Amino acid sequence: MLISLTVGKVDAGVAVLLTEDKRLIEFPSILLPPSISSGSIVDITVSRNHASELAAHKNFQSLQSSILATYGQHSPSPPLLRCRNATQTSVVLEWDPIDLATADLRSLCLYRNGSKAGSIPRPLDITATKISGLAIDTEYTFHLVLRTSAGQYNSEKLVVRTHKMTDLSGITVTPGVLPAPLRESLSGAVERIGAKLADSVRIDTTHFVCTEGRGREWEKALEMNIPVVRPEWIEGCEREGRIVGVRGYYLNADPRLRQVGQGVQGVTNSTSLPVRQHQPRRGESPPSSPRRHVPPQTQVDVTSRRAASSQHPSPRPSASPNHEETGPPPPEKDTPQPLHASAVSDDESDDGSEELSSQPSGLGVLSARKNPEAPSPLGPAEEKGRESPDAGSFTEVTI
Repeated sequence: MLISLTVGKVDAGVAVLLTEDKRLIEFPSILLPPSISSGSIVDITVSRNHASELAAHKNFQSLQSSILATYGQHSPSPPLLRCRNATQTSVVLEWDPIDLATADLRSLCLYRNGSKAGSIPRPLDITATKISGLAIDTEYTFHLVLRTSAGQYNSEKLVVRTHKMTDLSGITVTPGVLPAPLRESLSGAVERIGAKLADSVRIDTTHFVCTEGRGREWEKALEMNIPVVRPEWIEGCEREGRIVGVRGYYLNADPRLRQVGQGVQGVTNSTSLPVRQHQPRRGESPPSSPRRHVPPQTQVDVTSRRAASSQHPSPRPSASPNHEETGPPPPEKDTPQPLHASAVSDDESDDGSEELSSQPSGLGVLSARKNPEAPSPLGPAEEKGRESPDAGSFTEVTI
């Protein structure tokens, strides 16, 4: 196709061409002959190059195929989360190495019960983590969230339940410096309680057992904050049937700090356990003392009281079914307390009966309010010789 155009103006790099119908076309001046000036007429032939077009199309399709094969066939895989070990208060989780395909890593986060628990440092190198501070015998749900340049990928939710105090299967023991016989007995005890034995300190190691604090594994256990205990700790767990505290089983701990349960009385032990004395509850009368010395004056007062009671009997309350009725009946309400009312003679304390009283057995001062209308348990002779205080007054008598 041949087109004739008139050169209107030539500037640096651009020439203005005019068509026959007076249309303007900006054309690169470098493509025009060098002697062109304003008013020159140029003929331009326009044609389609099919061979070059086909070659360019083939090159473009080849580039698209290579991009699809490199970046479109593979995508990042969701993390595969699983539980490696669980104890009473901790859980060790692990997963397979992350497959990013051709994407770039943004972050890897761990979620607990739907809330973010933290980010995993160096996700391309670390494939396990330990979560501590959990509640005993409690169910938790974990999952991982992988964020990449190709999108976000979530792992399947993992439900883990922490162990009870009597479940010892989560204990993982790494032995340190031990005598040969003690190491063999340790292996047997670990097998009997259902725990695991690891040759080296790992992320799921719960206790490091040794008798001497030295060695590379011992240093590694200290760096990882793993409790270093003596072999007696395993024996204590086996004896109690539950996990016991490690405070009394450290290498430099006092053996007296070790707590032994009530069910461990048949075990031979050279150290006798202290007997805990019974403490009375709130509102409960303290137990009466075994036998105490009663002054002669008190014995005479008790004898005179019995003689007066025989002359003037008073109604007696019903005896308690749990105690034998050995002593004199307790006084009625609003009845003045006789002197030395809490004293017990030697012949009364031999039968082991317990005196029902709201006052402690060791009370030294008695306070009584006189009621003039209440009948007196004393006889006429004793009542006449007794100086009664005025109504509403208090009398303090020291025994």
